[in-house]
Amino acid sequence: MMFIAHPKPTDGFEWTQTPWGRGLVCLPLEPYAAHLFTVGDLELRSDDSEWAGVARLLHLTRDRIRLISQVHGIGIAAIHKGTTGAWTPPTADGIVSDDDRVAVAVRVADCAPILLADPTRPAVAAVHAGWRGTMQGIAGVAVASLTREFGCLPEDLIAAIGPCLGPCCGEMGPEVVEMFRAAGHDEERIERWFETGASRRPHFDLGRANREQLEGAGLRPDHIFTSGLCTRSHPDVFHSYRAKGSGAGRMLGVIRVR
Repeated sequence: MMFIAHPKPTDGFEWTQTPWGRGLVCLPLEPYAAHLFTVGDLELRSDDSEWAGVARLLHLTRDRIRLISQVHGIGIAAIHKGTTGAWTPPTADGIVSDDDRVAVAVRVADCAPILLADPTRPAVAAVHAGWRGTMQGIAGVAVASLTREFGCLPEDLIAAIGPCLGPCCGEMGPEVVEMFRAAGHDEERIERWFETGASRRPHFDLGRANREQLEGAGLRPDHIFTSGLCTRSHPDVFHSYRAKGSGAGRMLGVIRVR
């Protein structure tokens, strides 16, 4: 197998070895929730053996990984401990849970996977934040859902923002900036989140926008961790829709209450 160097993550993230290859964990999140950010070593399409490997790593069976039908919106599904019955993936872009019998997960390929955990009570969340969901404030919606469903206090939560499209590669059309304005984001935010690139087109900082929205939802800045890794910049390491188009695989941000 050809060796591919690991790009260096920042802010508490660390590479970890899994039975199938590489993965990423956020060390400040680790004591409170079993979790993993998968990378390009898994395709995670319909191969049940790959899904079963992820489940075993979290000490679960494959059927205990709860997924959602993602649509780039701000819907949040909730799983409460003691709920029984078969799981049919609901239409949503985030999922919250207090059930230690299951793991909750989102799939990404340039969008930001955000994992949250409450150190004071059994509650976790997985969030899929692309630019459309970020424009609508999905990170804050997920925090509000944790508060509403499980009584979490935002200042207690710890958040990890995994590898996603970075500002270096996040070129957007000017119409996207106008959509953010129309959604109510002020000029100061827009200036911080969009910079003009070499092409003279706006480049979106997806990680920064979600960090700021988590802070706006009440999280402490020192409780928010960002990998600093751009998926498009490392197509040999990560799945990237920008790099490979519709043929790109998917990565997983998955988390389970300890």
